[in-house]
Amino acid sequence: MVSYVGRAALGRRRTYWHPIRKVLGKCCLAHDRKVNSMKKSLTYLWRSGLVVMMTLVLAFVLAACGSQAATDGSDAEATPEEQEAQPEEQATDESEAAPEDEPQATESVTVRVASLKGPTSIGIASFIANVDNLVLANSYDFTIATAADEILPGVIKGDIDIALIPANAAAVLYNKTEGGVSVIDINTLGVLNVVTGDESIASFADLAGKTVYMTGKGATPEYAMNFLLNKAGIADQVTLEFKSEPTEVVAALGEDPTAVGVLPQPFATAATVKNEALKVVVDLTDVWNDSVDDGSQLVTGVTVVRNDFLAEHPEAVAEFIAQQDASVTEANADAAAYAQYVVDLGIIEAAPVATKAIPNCHLVCITGADMQQTLAGYLQTLFDADPTSVGGAVPADDFYYLG
Repeated sequence: MVSYVGRAALGRRRTYWHPIRKVLGKCCLAHDRKVNSMKKSLTYLWRSGLVVMMTLVLAFVLAACGSQAATDGSDAEATPEEQEAQPEEQATDESEAAPEDEPQATESVTVRVASLKGPTSIGIASFIANVDNLVLANSYDFTIATAADEILPGVIKGDIDIALIPANAAAVLYNKTEGGVSVIDINTLGVLNVVTGDESIASFADLAGKTVYMTGKGATPEYAMNFLLNKAGIADQVTLEFKSEPTEVVAALGEDPTAVGVLPQPFATAATVKNEALKVVVDLTDVWNDSVDDGSQLVTGVTVVRNDFLAEHPEAVAEFIAQQDASVTEANADAAAYAQYVVDLGIIEAAPVATKAIPNCHLVCITGADMQQTLAGYLQTLFDADPTSVGGAVPADDFYYLG
């Protein structure tokens, strides 16, 4: 760079230095041009380098994002092999969770059932005969006894789980066990019939002035008969003569066809089959229904269960009721086809007699609130006649299993 002193000195010697200045000026101009050219080149190179660098950075970023996308995509989109494996993994997880959602299988149990040789067993005759051929969750061990006294101790001891017994015996059992049993259904309504060869008797009121032979002194037949006689207003006009066995009543009717007897089924039907002069003229079940307005009925047999067994195996009790109901339905639908089951159990000797008797036995399977309404009034009637007939007290509401 030229100093100001030098430039002033050169002015004073303009003529001498002019050629030199011209040469130097050209040199300086060329130098400046080279410098400017170099600046432009450097600027171009710097800008080019920046672009390249940015391109490299962008490429690196894109590569990194692509790698991340590929990683993320592996969760959303699996290979065919992985797609096949995923359902297996899900199925495994679901199968492992299934036990928490699905109900536990009910353990099978042997249900010990006892019933009486008579109408209370007729309703389950098909169930007993076909139990080995039915698809059931539980097994059943049936016993048929000739008297309630053979069954009640077994229930108390826990040797019998379900029992089909007389209605009043169920109330006695409830009181004796201090509420240890529940009634689960009514299996038989009234089975008492008026049988006679006297054609003048066509209704219950026609018994006025007659002597009536029957069994059950000091028991439910007497209490029911007295109740109905009082309702009809003829209690003081009818003489009841008691026999120890139904066969004795049949014998009295055979000797005098004009005599009047009250017989339970199937004895009533058997008497009319053997002696054509005899007929069933009145069904006391119908008389009861016409005499009361409390919803009660004349009840012969009920089904009870030990409450301990009910608490432990409610499904088994429900299964029994369902099978009992099916058996009763079968009996009422086709008595002729059902009769052989009854004969095979030794309840009735001949199929023709069983065919005629079954419709008159009033076989039912009444459960729930209807059961309570039907049975409670009947037990109250027995209690009013003789408290000891139901065990000293009418059972409380917890006696009735309403399911």
